[in-house]
Amino acid sequence: MDVESSESAAYPGSGSMQIPIDLFGSKEHHGMPRGTLAFADESGNIVYKVNRHNSSPKDKKLLLDASGNVIFSIHRYQKGSWKCYKGESNVETDMVLRVQRTVKKLNIVELQVFYGGNNGEACDLIMRGSPCMRSCGIYKDTEIVAQTSLMYKLHQIYASRGKFRITIFPGTTDRAVIVALFVIFLNGRK
Repeated sequence: MDVESSESAAYPGSGSMQIPIDLFGSKEHHGMPRGTLAFADESGNIVYKVNRHNSSPKDKKLLLDASGNVIFSIHRYQKGSWKCYKGESNVETDMVLRVQRTVKKLNIVELQVFYGGNNGEACDLIMRGSPCMRSCGIYKDTEIVAQTSLMYKLHQIYASRGKFRITIFPGTTDRAVIVALFVIFLNGRK
């Protein structure tokens, strides 16, 4: 009996067991220009970064991979709506998702997420939380897909809002989509 099959026998289902993935967001990563929002893995390697382009009439952000290739372009429109396209496109056929803000209170924002081909009334994901505290949950029906939180240290009374964690649960959605949604969520209070 080899090691892998003996582990599977000892721990039923352990052969396909997956664990959540954490990405760490900050505007102060080593090797990145100060003020550039970047996301690193647990080893500190930059996985994603965000470039901002202000252009009238919409605010545009580019989600880049570690090599600087554009994964998504995120366009902010009026009245709390966003669209996310593949690459630098803004053509409707390249739309990956659209997001609509449904709740905007002092510290609480709720966003409904519709994947590109979904023109119906039922949303695919819901994001709820506080952009000010960098804290939100992303849900598919009643199942949590990802969550974010500020980075606290032991015995720390006040947590800086400049560093946060995104925990992405297995078997859900592409990591780049979750990061793009979190970038939209940070702008959800506007």
